[in-house]
Amino acid sequence: MNVLITGGSGLLGSNLISYLNQKKYKIFVLDKNLTKKKIKKKITFLKVNFENIKHVSQVIKTYKIDAIFHLGAQTQVLKGIENPYQTLMTNVVGTLNFLETIRKLNKKIIFIYSSSDKAYGEANLKGYKENTTLGGVYPYDVSKSASDLICQSYAKTYNLKVGIIRCANIFGPGDKNLKRIVPETIISLIKNKPIVIRSNGNSIRNYIFVEDVCEAYELLMKKMLKTNKSLFIYNIGSKINFSVKQIILRISKIYGTKIKIKILNNSKKEIFFQKLNYSSALKNLKWKPKTSFDKGIKKTIDYYKNS
Repeated sequence: MNVLITGGSGLLGSNLISYLNQKKYKIFVLDKNLTKKKIKKKITFLKVNFENIKHVSQVIKTYKIDAIFHLGAQTQVLKGIENPYQTLMTNVVGTLNFLETIRKLNKKIIFIYSSSDKAYGEANLKGYKENTTLGGVYPYDVSKSASDLICQSYAKTYNLKVGIIRCANIFGPGDKNLKRIVPETIISLIKNKPIVIRSNGNSIRNYIFVEDVCEAYELLMKKMLKTNKSLFIYNIGSKINFSVKQIILRISKIYGTKIKIKILNNSKKEIFFQKLNYSSALKNLKWKPKTSFDKGIKKTIDYYKNS
């Protein structure tokens, strides 16, 4: 199979490339930041900006793509607040470009969209289910809600084969976004510096190790290959639910060094509580999270120590 991955330099993208490269797939990776096309064993890296629909169409036709994992996005909540226009262009229009190209070119191409628990917004529930109404408020969250709904629309209206994964907060080796709480905490520990958090530290998130997420993506693709059903939606989460302060203290305990926390409490535009109900993935994908938080953090610490 010819598989296309967007967002290949990100945390999930880089790990999914490594995960799928161990198997019988020919992988193509889109990255607008490359200086030129480059090729590794079974992997072709292409300098392409998916905000340009002509470039998207050209890649899909030229390389006869069978399945697309659309992971590429502007993923930072604060950047979304600071620059909503570019966030919506990248996340919404970029997604639309793939769907429209598939609609015109070949409706049998599998399209798997990387949505997020943020797409649900603040639902005030014990755990979001796949039928929970999407209700993002802030720009990044809205970009995920809107793109998710557009994916559903194309599947239902044009019978495209679309998979949607709404994932919890991913952590693990390879995260280049050093302002995320896990890598920022680890790097602060390595440098023996206090960590500064913009919120009050009480917001609660669901966390999952990146390798477990990669497995879910491949299982979904395999399921989609075996059926004529057009739309699949799954929450991918875990039982790891921590506040910001709890996760910092837990990481520092695993690391073996105490850390000082400086709380700014100047960020009001964030969801307070999120937790995913992933029972549907357990039942229908035969998937479950396998990596404990401590084991995942130890692997992540080793990565940053050796980087």
